[in-house]
Amino acid sequence: MGHQVIIFDISVVRGFWETQVKKYKETRKKEKERLAQSSLEKIKQEWDFVLECRKKGIPQSAYLKNGFVDTTVKVLDKTEKNTQLCKKSTLSDETDKERSKFIFQLSGEHWTELPDSLKEQTHLKEWHIYKTQIQTIPAYIALFQELKVLELSNNQITHLPVEIGCLKQLKELNVSFNNLKSIPPELGNCENLEKLDLAGNIELTELPFELSNLKQVTFVDLSANKFPTIPICILRMSSLHWLDISNNKLKDLPQDIDRLDELQTFLLQKNKLTYLPRALLNMPKLSLLVVSGDDLVEIPTDVCESPTGLKFISLKDNPLETFLYHDTEDIVESERDREQFEKEFMKAYIADIKERETMPCYTTKVSFTLQL
Repeated sequence: MGHQVIIFDISVVRGFWETQVKKYKETRKKEKERLAQSSLEKIKQEWDFVLECRKKGIPQSAYLKNGFVDTTVKVLDKTEKNTQLCKKSTLSDETDKERSKFIFQLSGEHWTELPDSLKEQTHLKEWHIYKTQIQTIPAYIALFQELKVLELSNNQITHLPVEIGCLKQLKELNVSFNNLKSIPPELGNCENLEKLDLAGNIELTELPFELSNLKQVTFVDLSANKFPTIPICILRMSSLHWLDISNNKLKDLPQDIDRLDELQTFLLQKNKLTYLPRALLNMPKLSLLVVSGDDLVEIPTDVCESPTGLKFISLKDNPLETFLYHDTEDIVESERDREQFEKEFMKAYIADIKERETMPCYTTKVSFTLQL
């Protein structure tokens, strides 16, 4: 006697189960509609709402309308948002008000010297003086022992007073785009300095060796000056993370550049470099190196193919159009404006590069020009 084999039509079985599933979904839908229209369900929602309001301390008048619970006004959302906004606003106002007591701000070309009342505000922690015609910083700056930020960019300052060395708490010094030709050795006494910006002084050619004492400095900007080489004091800043010495007169890099073993960003574009030393390979934290490629005749292959994730960018320098000026002040001003424009361009470009997680270590050459 042979085995009996029962053969099913798959389409019939599928049709049966699809019908059952459809009936189940319709039943569930009707049940949900019935519950939604049920007075018991509505009472339960209102009671839960009242309990939640009481927990959050919301007064009864806020959620009752003509004696009935009004859940349409979204009291909880409004109350929480208003409470958070009030707290944030109050904290923000108090913080800003407290902070403003310790900050001095001054701007405008009509200012040719600092106001006399400033010398009496020795409690100040920050000076922000920019875009004025001020040429000198008075010696009484030594009285400001709590000063942490000294922002003096875009003025006409010709020299810094030696008394600046008395600012033991100073963390940030920005004297970019002024008329400095030298830096006082006493600045080396500001041992807590973390950020030093000397960009755009155009005639600055050297830094005093005493700045080697600045072991806490992590950011140095020497761009748009006339440094023929990297100052020795810079090589002794052991905590340096960012060094911008672009647009100077560099022809080579020191062979011991790898002393900067904490350096992460190194900007060298618009110099006269003809080669890059292999010492760059001994800088384990270097992640961004920007150079100008037109004069480079030797680049270590290992720099371009660094396994450490180094982003190596070679920029093409385009000669700017030259113009004849009858007034030397116009020449200086136009040069300063050009340098500022290029710095803003590079900031935006570098910010974009850093946001790219995957990118070739050697990018396509990027050219930028400025018409004055």
